[in-house]
Amino acid sequence: MNGNTSTTKTQLQVTSSPPICISDDFTGYPIDSFCLQHVPAEDLESVLVPGGLVKDRIERMGLDIARDLANEEFHALCVLRGGYQFFNDLLEVIRRFHRLNPDQSALELKSRRTRRIHVEFIRLKSYEDDSSGGDVKIMGIENLKSLKGKNVLIVEDIIDTGLTMGTLLKVLAKEEPKTVRVASLFYKRTEKNVTNYRPHYIGIEVPDLFIVGCNLDYNDYFRDLQHVCVISQTGKNKYRKSGKGDETN
Repeated sequence: MNGNTSTTKTQLQVTSSPPICISDDFTGYPIDSFCLQHVPAEDLESVLVPGGLVKDRIERMGLDIARDLANEEFHALCVLRGGYQFFNDLLEVIRRFHRLNPDQSALELKSRRTRRIHVEFIRLKSYEDDSSGGDVKIMGIENLKSLKGKNVLIVEDIIDTGLTMGTLLKVLAKEEPKTVRVASLFYKRTEKNVTNYRPHYIGIEVPDLFIVGCNLDYNDYFRDLQHVCVISQTGKNKYRKSGKGDETN
């Protein structure tokens, strides 16, 4: 499944700037080269993506989306809870480019201000195990039928297996939205992604490593790290939930 293929009847316009790709053989930057706030250095192996680079990439993604949806009202769906910070940062950029786009005439700008960005927050609860393709319950939005005939932008923090997003897209397709686009800050290259799903907008493509920081967590730890880091085995052991294996991210 390819994110650039429309699941609706309307042909999508997608301004997809190339993601930043972190190669499989890149070992990351030394932990000692960065300020990691309160996190002990032994909990992390390396800094994979500096926080400043993440912010710059979000800026460009926002510009891409603003261009594609410049003349359209749309519903932005934030997938909680990992996508919350990325969602806020991305929408701030989109709104700024909507307001300041120099290619628009004064009349077009005035008309655009009347086109609203509707914000919705959803939570996906999966009833599947790691190997099955079970149902996904969507919580948060009162009525998915309200998206019929609308432009929808789904904002997610990271996509790895693609199973949950694939299920969400199938559910939304039943409500017949006008268009559906997916933006993910991180995309993980992994053999678990058997569907080969890729979102329309990708910020940073990373190897199959367990990463934390920039609101990515390990059992609710490391979300507030300003850089994207690879967690060490020491960190996994320290914060692993009792009786459970590692959680995927």
